[in-house]
Amino acid sequence: MIVWSLLGVLAMLHTAAATAIRLDDDGTPMLDPVRQESTVYGQADARSHVILANDMHGAFKIPLFLKNGLDPESKRKQRLERTRRMKSFVERDPAEMSHRMAAGDKATTSTAPLVNVKDYYYYGYIGIGSPPQKFSVVFDTGSSNIWVPGQECSSSACTEHRRFNQRSSATFHPTTQNIQIQYGTGFIAGNIAKETVQVAGAVVLQNQSFAVTSTEDRTFELPRSQFDGLFGLGFTGGSEGGVRAPVDTMVQENLLKEPLFGVKLLKDANQANGEITFGSYDRSFGNKLSWIDVYGDFFWATTMEGIFYGNEPTNYLYGADSVNNATASIPLSAADKARASRKALLDTGSSLLYGDPYSLAEMGRRIGANPFTGEVPCAAVSSLKPFHFILGGKRFTMNPKDYIFHDDATGICEVQWMPVNEYLWILGIPFLQSHYSVYNIKERKMGLAPMNG
Repeated sequence: MIVWSLLGVLAMLHTAAATAIRLDDDGTPMLDPVRQESTVYGQADARSHVILANDMHGAFKIPLFLKNGLDPESKRKQRLERTRRMKSFVERDPAEMSHRMAAGDKATTSTAPLVNVKDYYYYGYIGIGSPPQKFSVVFDTGSSNIWVPGQECSSSACTEHRRFNQRSSATFHPTTQNIQIQYGTGFIAGNIAKETVQVAGAVVLQNQSFAVTSTEDRTFELPRSQFDGLFGLGFTGGSEGGVRAPVDTMVQENLLKEPLFGVKLLKDANQANGEITFGSYDRSFGNKLSWIDVYGDFFWATTMEGIFYGNEPTNYLYGADSVNNATASIPLSAADKARASRKALLDTGSSLLYGDPYSLAEMGRRIGANPFTGEVPCAAVSSLKPFHFILGGKRFTMNPKDYIFHDDATGICEVQWMPVNEYLWILGIPFLQSHYSVYNIKERKMGLAPMNG
């Protein structure tokens, strides 16, 4: 999925209902904490996009977040951005922040290897056209469209990467439909076409809709983006332009032995990579998987009921107590709790964890992190305890080695999260490196198992 600090909002306007859009001083969409709505505002020449989920209070956007570049200067800018965001939240709502911080057959099975780029993002390869033209793509559970650079695209982000040559393909079918996608950071525009798309060597999608870009902004330039395009793994409900998502094509056309895929993201960029398996998953995790329901019809999101530290009773998820500890006189049904609780997206396309600033401030305070930079004394990391995330009513754990990043180049230790103006949490690569994940397309369920233990 990308806001740079991988990849941001693929949010489609499913309704014309008027929604008030408030912007921060820097143009960032602001969340109305009372109505619990969030919006994303596109560039001047792009449409505004809003995701509206069934039974959800207001709307939420699905960001696609990438860390800044791979060089030390970009890492320094990321720390400055974390500081800027935390200060902006304090200045906007000082009383609330002070209170929170003080409180404590055709069907097949096939596996595609993934390349780990310094734990920032992972990419694999697909083929498009006849004969197939090879492209590197981020397989992104936080979006639903496929796009690659077009031959006619003259943006630097296009010319630096492989570009699709439609004249060289015998199966290319153009359409008259244009497409514009505004990510949390990053923008592409182009045309929708239909083609043969080959995934993981054996899964072949015939007449699959995808976008051939004519414009890409600098977000997708080298060296920051070492991939050519994006392969969305979300549902059709979240696709821009209303085109059928590739995972729905796979299931509806009976292309997979089982209607699911599994993702393994291995940690340590110098030694490990990852893999995505379509039509099956790594059975060594079978007995360890905990299954949770998908919330909504757009992406791989679920309900989020709490965040706990070690064995302590405090729930660090802002506002969760009012949902989970309803008084006996005002009991909440399971459906009411699902509607009122936070939502969390499992996002293979985002480099960090992204959450509301109040919860993150509390979490940082508990582990002794600098409230603005997120830095933690490296000598103290070994004494920290795990954070436990309650998703779909079940507990999933991140150990200190998972939520603290040690920058070998600078010797700095810092948290693996970033605040955003949303009540939708993005559980990106740090969370998914600590959990093997399985996505059942047909049954709309997700399975998670700890990578170690």
